[in-house]
Amino acid sequence: MTVEKLHSLFLEYPTVCTDTRKITTGSIFFALTGANFNGNKFAQKAIQNGAAYAIIDQKEFKISDKTILVNDVLETLQELSTYHRQYCNPKIIALTGSNGKTTTKELINAVLSKKYKTVATIGNLNNHIGVPLTLLSIKQDTEIAIVEMGANHLEEIAFLCTLSQPDFGYITNFGKAHLEGFGSTEGVIKGKSELYDYLIANKKHIFLNADDSVQKQKLGTYIQKIGYSTTDNTFYPITFLDANPFVSIQFENTTITSQLLGSYNFTNCCAAILMGKYFNVPLKDIKNALEAYSPTNNRSQIITKNEHYIILDAYNANPSSVEAALKNFHKIIRENKVLFLGDMFELGDYANLEHQNIIDLISTMAFENVYLIGEHFYKTSSSYLKFKSFEDLETYLQQNDFKKSTILIKGSRGMALERILDLL
Repeated sequence: MTVEKLHSLFLEYPTVCTDTRKITTGSIFFALTGANFNGNKFAQKAIQNGAAYAIIDQKEFKISDKTILVNDVLETLQELSTYHRQYCNPKIIALTGSNGKTTTKELINAVLSKKYKTVATIGNLNNHIGVPLTLLSIKQDTEIAIVEMGANHLEEIAFLCTLSQPDFGYITNFGKAHLEGFGSTEGVIKGKSELYDYLIANKKHIFLNADDSVQKQKLGTYIQKIGYSTTDNTFYPITFLDANPFVSIQFENTTITSQLLGSYNFTNCCAAILMGKYFNVPLKDIKNALEAYSPTNNRSQIITKNEHYIILDAYNANPSSVEAALKNFHKIIRENKVLFLGDMFELGDYANLEHQNIIDLISTMAFENVYLIGEHFYKTSSSYLKFKSFEDLETYLQQNDFKKSTILIKGSRGMALERILDLL
């Protein structure tokens, strides 16, 4: 089946699903195959559960006209998404970076949706499967789509750009994330900058943090850049006021006070302000959108439980984000600070060094109690309480109570440290 014919079916049944547990009536099931699963085996179940069609790539699972055989299901999904992107033709803003992608995406969407019909990546569906799903969520009346792009190795961002064909792009920052795949910090910069490479080659617009010397150097004399800065008035001037604990900003004689913790969220807010300004969103709407946004999904959430004041930042972690979170936690003026810190993943040969660096940083800060969780932190040289597994921590907490505290919970997604909430 040609992509044109498949797209005609998609317009008739405009819901895509890759998980039979989430099938909705009239959806199209794409039978993706991975290292540990074969979606083709679930095609019949998908149709029984209400799917209009199932896209498969193994002939033996073609049971009726409702099963459509293609050469490769994933490639078909990707090809269809690009075709649909071109068919609807909204403005596409691509977003990548080491830290803050999802929060920045949410802020941008909050601002731009005040004036435009927008679509944005759901959660962090930002890889070679997630980006096509985001593109296929675009409607014919969508004016702007914000597409988050994640990567853990070189050439991934370049590929995602060929799928989404962005008109604009923004890189949040370059940090120590996915060092195992990128090989080094220089590899991270090269990989994330593939977004710049695409935009420059296609003469598209780039949004820029002009205070970031690496980004500024990368773009050089490229003309089609729109930036913000706290020091350079040739770009949009934005002033950082405070972050104790929430980020407060001054822009065009207007004070914006967010519900976001930590100075590290300042640039995330700036990106949303910049794009709102570029797309002519009224300043009062920019202010209202940023002040109304409240973080969710374990990203710097403020939670109060049993008299504890908890900062839950357990969605993910890498050396750069952990350092920023620790410095912010150190600055917060509250009593009895307690730190729960879980392993950082995907660091490869850098794992031991980077975990020890974090321990050395913590030792310069006055936290009443520090709990380290995971095999990497367990190997570090420190005097803090260390737990090789979450289960070991669980046993400890069930046997030991602690007084009313200010708590930071930070760790990689695989650690699932939000489970600590049930133990307090």
